[in-house]
Amino acid sequence: MQFNLKEIFTAFMILFAVIDIIGNIPIVIDLRKKMGHIQSEKASIIAGVILTLFLFLGKSILNLIGIDVNSFAVAGSFILFFIALEMILGITLYKQEEHTAMSATVFPLAFPLIAGPGSLTTLLSLRAEFRTENIIVAVIMNVIIIFIVLKTSSAIERIIGQNGINIIRKVFGVVLLAIAVKLFAHNIKALFELI
Repeated sequence: MQFNLKEIFTAFMILFAVIDIIGNIPIVIDLRKKMGHIQSEKASIIAGVILTLFLFLGKSILNLIGIDVNSFAVAGSFILFFIALEMILGITLYKQEEHTAMSATVFPLAFPLIAGPGSLTTLLSLRAEFRTENIIVAVIMNVIIIFIVLKTSSAIERIIGQNGINIIRKVFGVVLLAIAVKLFAHNIKALFELI
């Protein structure tokens, strides 16, 4: 196992930007108001398990249906691009379905809000560039931060305020846009080398 601090930090920042737990604080608070209680521990653990399983099984699933990681990473870069546009422009391209009180902790919080299409795609895209152990550390770090944010979401909203959350969302949106472009360029080049 070769742990690389630069890879861990980069993977952590990319996942943090994609998951956007800070930007999702208003949604978390809204869920708390509607459902009364959200199990932060359960939501964090379920999201972490989904992310880790997909990190290991995602490539096998792709191979089974005949798609290589570079092609998936290029497709993932488009998803990241659109997520970044949502964050920067304040528009909604992905419509979330209604949820019930019984499943609020798992759906939509753990999936697809935390471990959603964007973060799952990002994991496989990261796997094309970084070592698996560094990505796992980045996932664990993100799960810890998700848990802390879920536990303290009301306090964070009071401290930062709605404008602060909007600014953070836009900053991470720009970072994510740059990451999407880099991911696209790197993997499209790898695809042309295979041809």
